[in-house]
Amino acid sequence: MFLDEFHTLAGDRITISAEQASRFAKGVAGDYNPIHNPEARRFCVPGDLLFALVLARFGLSQRMEFRFLNMVGDGTPLGFQEGGDGLIRVCDEAGKCYLEVSRGGATTHDEAVVEAFTRCYVSFSGKNFPHYLKPLMEEQGVMFNPRRPLVIYDSMGFCLERLEGLAPSLELLDSSLEVNGKRGDTLLEFSIQSGDEQVGTGSKKLVVSGLCDYDAEAMDEIVAEFYRLKAAYEA
Repeated sequence: MFLDEFHTLAGDRITISAEQASRFAKGVAGDYNPIHNPEARRFCVPGDLLFALVLARFGLSQRMEFRFLNMVGDGTPLGFQEGGDGLIRVCDEAGKCYLEVSRGGATTHDEAVVEAFTRCYVSFSGKNFPHYLKPLMEEQGVMFNPRRPLVIYDSMGFCLERLEGLAPSLELLDSSLEVNGKRGDTLLEFSIQSGDEQVGTGSKKLVVSGLCDYDAEAMDEIVAEFYRLKAAYEA
């Protein structure tokens, strides 16, 4: 399974090391957010890796909603369980919940379909910055603190018309940034295609913290650093 190298199974618990999380972020999602670097002071496991592990374990359903409640640190033992209320929860040994998932409709466990959907969503999702966020922040005249950029994955959901014969790809439909003081809520809406046919829609919400006035020079430096990290990793 393509996720095997990005987590470790110990009994009924899964752990994700900072190195595994960072490799997934860069190698699968194309995400160079410094918060996923192993040495980051506020390191956290990418939400997209938790998303991918849920699909691998529980399958792909036609309707799914993911709520990210807390950030997962290096090597935290996690349990992935479905409760009597039908919700899937990812929790640690103390009961702290990091992710809550609701679902409905039909479900497929076809590994090829699940992996294809996972890869196309994670690749889309990993383009948060600079692809989607920079134009929105520039338009609104705000940006995250360049010394401590913090973009938090809040939630995502999608609805698929069918699961059979999926060859999925995602396309951005619309994006918006709502500013409320030092906080910004970003909504990315997407279509899910299979060939030339639209087979579903979805959306992803991000929270940008510590907003300040937009500084073009500082933003150019952050974008340059993003592409420097990308080139160094790919080399």
